Amino acid sequence: MTETVLLVGGGGREHAIARAVADDCALYACASNRNPGIRRLADGFETIDETDAEAVADYATTVGADLAVIGPESALAAGVADALDEAGVYAFGPRAEEARLETDKAYQREFMDDNAIPGCPDYAVFDDVEAACDHIDAYDGDLAVKPAGLTGGKGVKVIGDQVTAEEAKAYLRDSDYDRVVLEERLVGEEFTVQAFVANGELRATPAVQDHKRAYEGDEGPNTGGMGSYTATGRSLPFMAEGDYDDAVDVLEAVVDALPDYKGVLYGQFMLTDAGPKVVEFNARFGDPEAMNTLPVLETPFLDVLTAARDGSSEAQRASSSEGQSPSGNRASPGDSRTQSGDDLPELAFSGEATVCKYAVPDGYPTDPDAGAKIAVDEESVGDALLYYASVDERDDGLYTTTSRSFAVVGRGDSIAAAEAQAEAALAAAGDRVRIRHDIGTADLVERRIDHMAELRE
Repeated sequence: MTETVLLVGGGGREHAIARAVADDCALYACASNRNPGIRRLADGFETIDETDAEAVADYATTVGADLAVIGPESALAAGVADALDEAGVYAFGPRAEEARLETDKAYQREFMDDNAIPGCPDYAVFDDVEAACDHIDAYDGDLAVKPAGLTGGKGVKVIGDQVTAEEAKAYLRDSDYDRVVLEERLVGEEFTVQAFVANGELRATPAVQDHKRAYEGDEGPNTGGMGSYTATGRSLPFMAEGDYDDAVDVLEAVVDALPDYKGVLYGQFMLTDAGPKVVEFNARFGDPEAMNTLPVLETPFLDVLTAARDGSSEAQRASSSEGQSPSGNRASPGDSRTQSGDDLPELAFSGEATVCKYAVPDGYPTDPDAGAKIAVDEESVGDALLYYASVDERDDGLYTTTSRSFAVVGRGDSIAAAEAQAEAALAAAGDRVRIRHDIGTADLVERRIDHMAELRE
């Protein structure tokens, strides 16, 4: 029987998801923007605000969706997974309460403390701006200033890196944030590990390094991510043996503490001289990190989704049988991991390195040139992959929004080969967009290696 899948969201991350499942199912999609890449892959596309939980659930039932994949964090925060589950459509994404792991940074740190999750930095939570400013004055060292709620990856200010202490205090006083988290500044190299989670199980994917700064050489303001790369294995060139496993151990601890969590669990880590520390958790695929991970995933992503759903159904039946596990054995007290005949499959990857580079509107992120008509020469992409993101398809062509426009992903038997393929594909970019050409280059990767070597001396 052909599965019917609903995809929620219209960005580059969602285009990557669509490409990963479209050949194996009947795919329907809904988003607030018309992403041409998703629209071409989908059997049906509806323009719906991703945060309108009731409308998304209604569309899912109208198309007869067997399961749904939720892309953006805003939809998770709005309870779209809750609405889909309640409508009888299995949602591969956490419910709003569990998504607080991303949507509420104060809760995130308190959750880590309460459950002894490793890698938590020193932190303090404030709901009074002046008390937060006093803490900045009194703290012996630099701090990261984080609004508790969602800010699209652009709300964090790091003292000693992006701003001075006085600028950080002015930022807080000028803001309307209800709560803020102040935590020790972590020094090292950032990396991400994403994992598929369902029924108390976790399957981790290769580490990715994103590049948040807007301009080459890691200059300028933070963005949603200008590009990213992976190596041929699960680790990255600047990571030592054991660093990847330590990061996965953190994710395992989160799943142990949240046994009902389902969807993608994204751990953003800072590799310090003392090992990985948690910068944040996200409750969905990263963007651009999904575009690095899914193209090299050889295990059909649909198999992951159906195993998550079917294992969930099996677990629900088991829980109604007086504590019996699906295998007929009584579950051990405190054992949060469901024993199921529909376990998540072990993941296989192609072993290729990947490099993703984003094209963004002129002026992004501070003053993006929204509403500009752009042309993308798809024929010039060659062997690279093209992912449309925050563009709006109209009758007369493609137009930019206030966010990133599209990305290209190169693959190869080395980071250098993948970078060369991505760079060659950027002839598709055309005018009125900007790109960080240094992502994945040998010079930039070597700087990361040298930086970690210096920290670990």
